[in-house]
Amino acid sequence: MKHLIDPVDFSKEETDQVIELAQDIILNREKYWDRLAHRKLATLFYEPSTRTRLSFTSAMMELGGNVLGFSDAKNTSVSKGETVQDTVRVVGCFADVIAMRHHIEGAQLYASEVSKVPIINAGDGSHSHPTQTLTDLLTIKRELGHIDGITIGFCGDLRFGRTVHSLIKALSRYQDIKVVLIAPDELRLPDYIKNDVCDKMGINYKEVRTMEEVLPELDVLYMTRVQKERFLDEDEFDRVKDSFVLDARRMSLAKEKMAVLHPLPRVNEILTEVDDDPRAAYFRQVENGKFVRMALITKLIEWKDDPGHPMLKQEDSIEDDTIHCSNPKCICNNEKAPNRFRRSDDGSLRCWYCDTKVK
Repeated sequence: MKHLIDPVDFSKEETDQVIELAQDIILNREKYWDRLAHRKLATLFYEPSTRTRLSFTSAMMELGGNVLGFSDAKNTSVSKGETVQDTVRVVGCFADVIAMRHHIEGAQLYASEVSKVPIINAGDGSHSHPTQTLTDLLTIKRELGHIDGITIGFCGDLRFGRTVHSLIKALSRYQDIKVVLIAPDELRLPDYIKNDVCDKMGINYKEVRTMEEVLPELDVLYMTRVQKERFLDEDEFDRVKDSFVLDARRMSLAKEKMAVLHPLPRVNEILTEVDDDPRAAYFRQVENGKFVRMALITKLIEWKDDPGHPMLKQEDSIEDDTIHCSNPKCICNNEKAPNRFRRSDDGSLRCWYCDTKVK
């Protein structure tokens, strides 16, 4: 059975199939109105969400299906101590597919080990957000007409930004991708992403400190919020914050066909004066999220019992009760998930569930 927990759980071919179906849905809306009639999507949102939860709900309704679930775990059996795995076992009796958002990293992967219906990771802490990644890929395809060969700049919080990590993973399977990393020292892309994804997959990347020096070469600018709470020194934040704000002056340096993406919500990293620029694609990106989730739900239900679409084979895990993940937000430190690890390309051990390096 197929789940979507990580952006690379789908092969490139399967990813492209989802994007192509989303494009067909956009062109032929009426053809899909009853495609999933009498099917049910369960939305299990353990942390607040507006865009993602409503996007899943709207997607299922436009396919003629029904939606059940919760948007506040405090009003469920979770408040009584029910585990993630038990909740999924129960909800799987009522639904055909489950979309889950959780503040605990690795929760969806742990849940998928026992689920009898497909699980979609709708965000697990700061770890991964694969449906946003599919949304980003569809948006790039619609804005530029292609994904291969693009130069994309990621700006802002690259250290903790799960959308950035997920998209870089997905782009690593396309051809001739160039990545530009624009961030303050405190928020640079983690080394394990650079080593295990960029270096391993041969992605051409560079790190810079300002947008101005690279804007003329970008096909896509992916903006994220620089969060004040990530800085130990408030003076340092005040020094760098304005370097990562997109305004009309900086937009004048960019290509005529560049696309500006943002996972939203924004605070002040994109000024409203940019919104009317035809290159500002972030609100179109939101609508694309609905279409790509329509395609994803359809495909997961279609593939559920198809042996031609198994989960991609994962590397062998290492179980060792003497080793512990140091991430307090990992599922293995919040529920009785086993202490499982994988060996990364640099020889280090990383948590199976959250990718934290074992010290």
